[in-house]
Amino acid sequence: MLLSKFSNYFLECGTDEAGRGCLAGPVTAAAVILPNGFKNKILTDSKQLSENKRDILRPIIENEALHFGVYHIFEEEIDQINILNASILAMHKAIEQLKRQPEFIIVDGNRFKPFKKIPHETIIKGDGKFLSIAAASVLAKTHRDLYMSRIHEEFPMYNWKKNKGYPTKEHREAIKKYGITKYHRKSFRLLPEQLKLDL
Repeated sequence: MLLSKFSNYFLECGTDEAGRGCLAGPVTAAAVILPNGFKNKILTDSKQLSENKRDILRPIIENEALHFGVYHIFEEEIDQINILNASILAMHKAIEQLKRQPEFIIVDGNRFKPFKKIPHETIIKGDGKFLSIAAASVLAKTHRDLYMSRIHEEFPMYNWKKNKGYPTKEHREAIKKYGITKYHRKSFRLLPEQLKLDL
């Protein structure tokens, strides 16, 4: 059973990101403030949910949340500032989109930078412990997946509709065969050393 709150603050926001380990596409973060007493039987860490369940949950979260924000940081910026900084920046930008500033922030994982002097707590595996982080993980994942399905139409040979830019065998084989696109993260190891491309 996921907990509704970490702090005693009324406006507690949960934040999480998706796509950190991908070879292509953005890292996407969401921030969610849920109403007191929010309950949902299927909501948990998005990685534990089927695509179908995530798609069912997305409109429920967006309709019932007091406030939510979603933000993409794209590959060019990821290459410039590195994936950890890009993930934290995406979370900051998602929080900035909330119509009301939160009084407390709970973050999935163990790394975060202070945001506007608002107190925060990092929580390892927080998306499986707190409803607002789980809700943020679902929004980040569904918004990012939708974006990856769109750019799949432009470069179908990488099958991003299915692998979402993650380093699957099929994705790496396509990189080996077709090279890289504008959506690939140039700072990432796109192929194992023995299959190195001249970038």
